[in-house]
Amino acid sequence: MTWVEAVLIALAGVAAGTINTVVGSGTLITFPTLLAFGVPPVTANVSNSIGLVPGSVTGAIGYRRELRGQRSRLLHLASASGLGGLLGGGLLLWAPGAFEVVVPALILLGLLLVVAGPRISAYVARRHEASGGLPERGAWWVWPGMFACGVYGGYFGAAQGVLMMAVLGIGVDETLQRLNGAKNVLAALVNGISGVLFVLLADVDWKIVGLIAVGAVIGGVIGSSVGRRLPAPVLRGFIVVVGVVALVAFLV
Repeated sequence: MTWVEAVLIALAGVAAGTINTVVGSGTLITFPTLLAFGVPPVTANVSNSIGLVPGSVTGAIGYRRELRGQRSRLLHLASASGLGGLLGGGLLLWAPGAFEVVVPALILLGLLLVVAGPRISAYVARRHEASGGLPERGAWWVWPGMFACGVYGGYFGAAQGVLMMAVLGIGVDETLQRLNGAKNVLAALVNGISGVLFVLLADVDWKIVGLIAVGAVIGGVIGSSVGRRLPAPVLRGFIVVVGVVALVAFLV
């Protein structure tokens, strides 16, 4: 690895950490960068996943104000994200390539859910009014939805945040910024658990991990500072833009 490649990988980590904190899909920056430098796909994927974990943590810390009062909800959904991340990491190691066909469909589904989120959320809320409104933890299907997001995130992670925000935005009666804070915590859990699995069983390039980690930490701080100040419509629009870019990147 030349020093130029090392700098570019670190800068890609900064961009990925920033985007992951605001919405997700930072993997679409780091993963192609590693492939361009000749890193084998699976090694690039697992090294990237581990390297982005510190950035997810700093991003979650940056949203600590929005996380107040969400402890019960996070503990409930953490089991879904954790189990999903473990299963997704296992699928990457034992069945690489299995999800490549459905990744674009998942991103498109996430985008449609984000765009239609306000109307669907209003409909769900009306359906629950007779029983006193949505539970604090969200609709019953939020847990399996976050489990599915965890599986996807453990396997690859690109647009994981888009999918998580779609599920949370529709099934949980909460502001978008507070949900984004919860998303950062759950995404960090998915990446951390799948990362432990990769450390134990996969071929990890620790130089790449270190470079991406340093960049992602900086990006997490930048992303939390910027993302927390965005109004809900702007944040929703940013999610859609990143998701569209992710979809195009997979299809081209």
